[in-house]
Amino acid sequence: MGRTAAARSAESTTKPRTGRVGKEGEPGLFEDALPNLDRIIHERMRLGILSALAVNESLSFNDLKKLLQTSDGNLSVHARRLEEVNYIECTKSFEGRVPRTEYHLTEAGRTAFERYLDHMEALIQAMRER
Repeated sequence: MGRTAAARSAESTTKPRTGRVGKEGEPGLFEDALPNLDRIIHERMRLGILSALAVNESLSFNDLKKLLQTSDGNLSVHARRLEEVNYIECTKSFEGRVPRTEYHLTEAGRTAFERYLDHMEALIQAMRER
């Protein structure tokens, strides 16, 4: 039985779009996926921070700085941005008289990171199928 235009329209807005890259002029995976990339994560340093925290329970500021080979200021700015959107949490404490800053991935951060990886995997797969 045929569907009404309203039913087709509702279905097209609720179904996630997947599939191959469209032919020239047709919508395809890239047009669907690129606007959905998380621009917060897509920056190199923030992607590095989230990647490191995804495979470690927590990392200190100094561990992240060494791992990512960056400056104090650069790491601070990007970590703060990730904190603002609740992707990571920062815990400050002291070891003796030495301050210690620890970061860990939040549940929202893990979900956003997994969604970002899914988008990237779909783009990679689409390119390989071309």
